[in-house]
Amino acid sequence: MRDPLSKKVVGIAPSGIRKFFDLVSEMPDAISLGVGEPDFDTPWRIREEGIYSLERGRTFYTSNAGLKDLKIEISKYLQRKISVSYDPDSEIIVTVGGSEGIDIAFRAMLDPGDEVLIPQPSYVSYLPCTVLADGVPVVIPLQQKNEFKLTAEELEAAITPKTKILVLPYPNNPTGAIMTKEDLEPIAEVVKKHDIFVLSDEIYSELTYKYDHVSIASLPGMKERTLVINGFSKGFAMTGWRLGYICGQKKIVEQMLKIHQFAIMCAPTNSQYAAIEGLRNCDDEVQQMRTAYNQRRRFLLHEFKRMQLDCFEPFGAFYIFPNIQEFGMTSEEFATRFLEEEKVAVVPGSAFGDCGEGYLRVSYAYSLEDLKEAIGRLGHFIDRLRNQD
Repeated sequence: MRDPLSKKVVGIAPSGIRKFFDLVSEMPDAISLGVGEPDFDTPWRIREEGIYSLERGRTFYTSNAGLKDLKIEISKYLQRKISVSYDPDSEIIVTVGGSEGIDIAFRAMLDPGDEVLIPQPSYVSYLPCTVLADGVPVVIPLQQKNEFKLTAEELEAAITPKTKILVLPYPNNPTGAIMTKEDLEPIAEVVKKHDIFVLSDEIYSELTYKYDHVSIASLPGMKERTLVINGFSKGFAMTGWRLGYICGQKKIVEQMLKIHQFAIMCAPTNSQYAAIEGLRNCDDEVQQMRTAYNQRRRFLLHEFKRMQLDCFEPFGAFYIFPNIQEFGMTSEEFATRFLEEEKVAVVPGSAFGDCGEGYLRVSYAYSLEDLKEAIGRLGHFIDRLRNQD
């Protein structure tokens, strides 16, 4: 029989995150610190509006780009949060999660052979989505000594005549790194100098703990060459509602909308009505969740310091990225043994790119009680490893 499969798709590796999620699902007494999903329920105001929209029979398609009222609220929200104004009629698409935004942006912008610069460690979708859009992924390895921030020197060294897009994944998954305005300004100058575009994934923008989030789109000359991706999964605890958005210049948005029309039609209708309520009235609930995450973040940093486990301080998202190179194992070996011996799941840093090797992604989107138990088990595990030497 003729091979029914695409060589391009077959050549893409499955997500390293899901492997450990599947393993821990078969261990009912295990603790998982592996999945990037808030442990909070979606705020009641949002859930109530979703329920009410169903009771009112709002179960039909919306316009392809999304409800006009939602796009207006997104525009107001971004003006308030990142000081960038987008036209609700022509510069915003409501998507099925932020991940759809990544996909349609690459498919709308890339021709075969165009290069996409992907700083790593970073979210697992950027590289395969580049390949699926016939682009060429070019990895920029980030370094702990720079707090996993992208530097202008690293960016300049990676640019070629074929470079078209830079992915800017901050606040970062898996490291928790952020970039301040002072960090972004030299990046913006390099981008403008070489006339390239930026895909700024800001899905964790509501979750920063020392500095307010700054979007590169807010810097001079950058709005027109930046696509901003955001959504409701992380900051509003709405992962299962599958709702995000992408904003950019009209010329690009028009082409992304064509792909969205043919592949998706529109984002879930009741999720859109619920999100309007979230943007209008749930700042307090978002702040409460952020405060709880910060408490957990500080707890983990304290515990890692106490057990002398090397880890830089992350200021964004809800992940921490400890260095486990002292133990002489790959990150997958460490994570596998930790799961088998202590029944705690974390994600190997190598799941987020080769330069994540030697690290673990630990999610603190879990209760403080679970974190205390898991860290206690990690302490026992590390003590055994050190005493074996």
